[in-house]
Amino acid sequence: MLDGKKILLVVSGGIAAYKTPDLVRRLRQLGAGVRCVLTRGGAQFVTPLALGAVSEDTVYQEIFSLTDENEMGHIRLSREADLVLVAPATANILAKMTQGIADDLATTALLATDKPILVAPAMNVRMWENAATQHNIKTLAARGIGFIGPEEGDMACGEWGLGRMSEPEAIAAAIENFFRRDLPLTGTRSLVTSGPTHEAIDPVRYIANRSSGKQGHAIAAALAGLGSQTTLVAGPGHQPDPKGVDVVKVETAVQMLEACRQALPVDVAVCAAAVSDWRVDTVAGGKIKKSGRKKTPALKLVENPDILASLSAPGNSRPRLVIGFAAETDDLLANATAKRAKKGCDWIIANDVSPQTGTFSGDNNTVHLITDKGVEDWPTLAKTDVAERLAGRIAETLSPAP
Repeated sequence: MLDGKKILLVVSGGIAAYKTPDLVRRLRQLGAGVRCVLTRGGAQFVTPLALGAVSEDTVYQEIFSLTDENEMGHIRLSREADLVLVAPATANILAKMTQGIADDLATTALLATDKPILVAPAMNVRMWENAATQHNIKTLAARGIGFIGPEEGDMACGEWGLGRMSEPEAIAAAIENFFRRDLPLTGTRSLVTSGPTHEAIDPVRYIANRSSGKQGHAIAAALAGLGSQTTLVAGPGHQPDPKGVDVVKVETAVQMLEACRQALPVDVAVCAAAVSDWRVDTVAGGKIKKSGRKKTPALKLVENPDILASLSAPGNSRPRLVIGFAAETDDLLANATAKRAKKGCDWIIANDVSPQTGTFSGDNNTVHLITDKGVEDWPTLAKTDVAERLAGRIAETLSPAP
């Protein structure tokens, strides 16, 4: 996610400039604010009106514009951003950056900025391979400027080779990774289960529970926020998908276990889902009718797979840290401690889900973290705060301070 990040996008004069409105849209969907500088060459391929519409901000073009320079001088323009992105970065603008030329608004802003710069090159394969361009690339890289692409593919000129600008989706992902590089869980993978499961009785009825999925979804969002590549396996529910998280939606416990196995290997697994312990042995093909029956139908139940125990089992695919939840109504700590020992998980989080607590449907949770060091009693917190506190503890465990 790029929530609150400010990006200055310099659009130079290459045919790939036509992709920049889509790039701006993707960056804004990730939460970034985007302000555009459009060169005269870039304006031959994309209009300031298009960039202004998708960025919902002024598009700056001329260094000698009295209005623009008065309202937003090139120094402010270059330094108010968190990141400067040049896309497409033509051979021409790369050469100017190498030589420190500042003959228009874009190159002046690039020379004046004190912020990180990323470039997404786009040019003909022969221009890319030219010794002058390769010299410029090495020089800029040595100065700390980052490169996104280019890719190999068809060129607008009809040739094939290296020099095609990376697609907007790939550029946006690279920017996400750039901002995540210093986060404590960068480079790790996480798996979270959330919500209830629905076990069908017939095509219209099922066995379920009252889990809302709020806590599990919040944990997935918190782990992603600390830089972990996170997969959320979510049972049926109404919670919105957390941003920056890969979401796999399932209905049954069997489907949830299979989705978890598909997500492996991961560094940490948090089993926050309230998985049904039982399912109907044989699901009726049609709706079970009440009329005409002399006896109440009996349901034969079979035990569902144990997802927490499966993920905790020793083996090459076992996560470094497996965390379970114990939702109890009686003897909370005793039952949770016994569950941790039985399942083989590293930590277990005990919470009281008695009706009077409102835990299942509410926004708050009172949890107790049980590890091999004992029991930590956490105060009543918003579920989002529980998630952030837990994610912080996970980060400390997976990446301990030197």
